[in-house]
Amino acid sequence: MRYRRLIPCVLFITVATAQAQTRKRVAVMDFDYATVKTTVRQLFGSDQDIGKGITDMLVDRLVNDGTYSVIERKQLDKIIAEQNFSNSDRADASTAAKIARILGVDAIIIGSITQFGNDNSETKAGGGIRALDKIGIGGLDKKKSRAIVQITARMVDTSTAEILASAQGKGESERGGVGILGGGSSWSGGGGGGLDMKSSGFQGTIIGEATNKAVTEVAGQLEAKATNLPTVTVEIEGLVADADPSGTLILNVGSKNGVKVGDVLNVKRKVREVRDPDSGKVIRSVMDPVGTVTITQVDGSSSVGKFSGAGKPEIKDIVTNK
Repeated sequence: MRYRRLIPCVLFITVATAQAQTRKRVAVMDFDYATVKTTVRQLFGSDQDIGKGITDMLVDRLVNDGTYSVIERKQLDKIIAEQNFSNSDRADASTAAKIARILGVDAIIIGSITQFGNDNSETKAGGGIRALDKIGIGGLDKKKSRAIVQITARMVDTSTAEILASAQGKGESERGGVGILGGGSSWSGGGGGGLDMKSSGFQGTIIGEATNKAVTEVAGQLEAKATNLPTVTVEIEGLVADADPSGTLILNVGSKNGVKVGDVLNVKRKVREVRDPDSGKVIRSVMDPVGTVTITQVDGSSSVGKFSGAGKPEIKDIVTNK
């Protein structure tokens, strides 16, 4: 009876693992907000990176939905720093495709914020002297604030920089008697401090509600288009640069070549070359298997892994995922 109970659990784990492996891998670049930068300064009293904030919100939704496997921000930021990309490259498809190839993802998402602000209206009852939100001699003024946020996201092919899918989200929120950043003329999260758009303080404002709606709409559209994305297979081939007697190998390929922590690469040794008898050109290399190496550390141009196998790895042995 005990064995019968265990079998369904094993099957469930196997199915769950298979499902995780079929998810498309994506990365999300910080959204460009150059179009609304002036408005942002006016709202918060200083420049706040709402592109980064909206990206963080979108990543949370994609991760929680489970349709995609999303690359961690620190991995993406590291590659961007290594490649010396600037904020002006955020919405550039060619730049995004280059980063995507280094990361080995199936697609990369770029985006722009096209509207981020308010559409305030005031209606006045009666005539004479103007008085806001209180009864004056001439009548009553009623103030109503409406926030509007609009964003566009695009999925970029890693090899061609072609736009594979596009999504647009627009969020609106309206309230009477308060400004779009809360009950006063400014919001305490602005000014010189950093803006946390996932905080309850921002989420409770009118502009926060509008942002939530726009991001949720875009996330839903991107999730619906997951099946249209091609699956990218990155071919990795490098050499053993150092072989420690303890079994630790240093390779001359890293994240720029698509190597990731957890990858298992084959270690092979070239034993001879076969040449064309007419031209003398090498037409095939004959390899002997040495073992495998499991990657534990990665930087841009190198990686470190633990060797496993019956052979003894040597410098200049070939490592490949083929």
